[in-house]
Amino acid sequence: MGEAQRSTRSRKSTALGVTAGLIGFLVLVEICSGIIQGFYVPLIPDIVRHLGIHDADFNWFEAAQLLLTAMIVPVMAKLGDMYGHKRMLLIATVFTALGSWALVLADNFWAFLAAWAIQGFYAVWLPLEIALIFDRGRRNRNAAGDTRRAAGLLVVALETGAILGALGGGRIFEALGGNIPVTMAVPAVAVTLVFFAILFGVKESVPGPEERSLDLAGFAMLSVNIVLITGGLSMLRLNGAETWWVWIPILVGILGFIPFGRYELRQKDPAVDLRLMREPRMWPIQLTAGLAGISVLGAQVPLSTYAGTPRENGYGLGMSAGSLSILIGAYLIAMIIGALLFPMVSRRLTPRLALIGASGLVAVGYLLLIPFHLEIWEVLMCMVIAGIGSGALVGALPAAAAAAAPPGRTGIASAMTSTTKTIGGSFSSAIFGIVLIGGAATTVTAGASSLAGYMTVWAVCGLAAAVAVVLLFFVPKFSFSDAPEEPAVDSAAQAPRDGLELEVELGTAAAEPRDPAPRTGP
Repeated sequence: MGEAQRSTRSRKSTALGVTAGLIGFLVLVEICSGIIQGFYVPLIPDIVRHLGIHDADFNWFEAAQLLLTAMIVPVMAKLGDMYGHKRMLLIATVFTALGSWALVLADNFWAFLAAWAIQGFYAVWLPLEIALIFDRGRRNRNAAGDTRRAAGLLVVALETGAILGALGGGRIFEALGGNIPVTMAVPAVAVTLVFFAILFGVKESVPGPEERSLDLAGFAMLSVNIVLITGGLSMLRLNGAETWWVWIPILVGILGFIPFGRYELRQKDPAVDLRLMREPRMWPIQLTAGLAGISVLGAQVPLSTYAGTPRENGYGLGMSAGSLSILIGAYLIAMIIGALLFPMVSRRLTPRLALIGASGLVAVGYLLLIPFHLEIWEVLMCMVIAGIGSGALVGALPAAAAAAAPPGRTGIASAMTSTTKTIGGSFSSAIFGIVLIGGAATTVTAGASSLAGYMTVWAVCGLAAAVAVVLLFFVPKFSFSDAPEEPAVDSAAQAPRDGLELEVELGTAAAEPRDPAPRTGP
């Protein structure tokens, strides 16, 4: 018992050391990420007036940033696997700072569009941070546990930053006398300071053991397909489903993955290791990330508009902007709670069961909105339930993907969860926009959406999360738990003779730890 206790204390000491020595500075990065995501929201009407554009034009800024991040996140993560994740984190921060400062100077639509898109480099921060943390944990043989704890803290920092940004943006704008350029300098200063925090406070990861090459053709094909799909979905949201030509890029992008897959299977070092992605520890995680994006990224605007819908329609909460901020704040706090609870639940049960439980909470929260949506307390209860599950998933999914990847591929594995989540969010945003506009003519107040439209949104979010629950049961029982590592098998290094066929399965021994019981350490 004495030896076991000493071992447990040693592992706890290691975990605390990782948290203090690395996570502390990365928390600053995620607080800054949250500030970026929350700061501009209350300023949107004033930014629109400052640029002399229409309210609907702001959608183009979001679409441009979405397209850029969909392209650069996988590439930056792969470069991190090859040359060091800290190095790529610094480069991404430089571009984010350039975009942030350019927003200060932008005084017309096109300049603001370019700056807003470039600022989107912050989207690669979290995947690179997960890879850095996992690398440190791998050296201490506690990679999965360290990463789960750290991911929870990073999500807490992200949501805290979002709250600070949303609360501070409007107040700073008023304190500065309504000066948009000076107000926009606040996030730019924050990003600039974060660069130095990374430079002096974060240690570099160790690249993979084998020589790597950048599959430029593969990444080009992947980027084109993603841009076609996400761009088509943005056009679908703006022009409506009845506009036939918006479906063409979506269809071409989906079909484009067929030649992409055939090409990648012939490569020794592919852009995306499809043999790794098809393993039972990986494909449910990637699909779950896409399904989670439906609610995490796509359902927040419908929630806000429903809460502000006047009650004379027979539904809606009739909440003012100030009251609505309380509802949104409660949802963000619930996400923080979920992020903190996930590593503790994983330690007592297994990471797989914790992921299933988190997805189940999202499903229950949104499906409960269908019968319980007429009172503020009902909506608040449902959103807290969904928020706890969503908060757990935001950090847990990239951490799980990193745990399922061999050395040298943690960055791209975690980044793919961000990419699939973005695609899921784009799909849901487009579909939800069409659904909500469709029944607007039947409502009492101008501009309101129909109750049937909102119920459709909640049903889609809830059913998507329920599908994720089913998918996660395909994950091997003790996946993502800490266990003695075996030499990693780099599936990409063994390219098949025929690129049209997959290799023989690596076997369940490569997918599950040798220890038949889950680890219960921290």
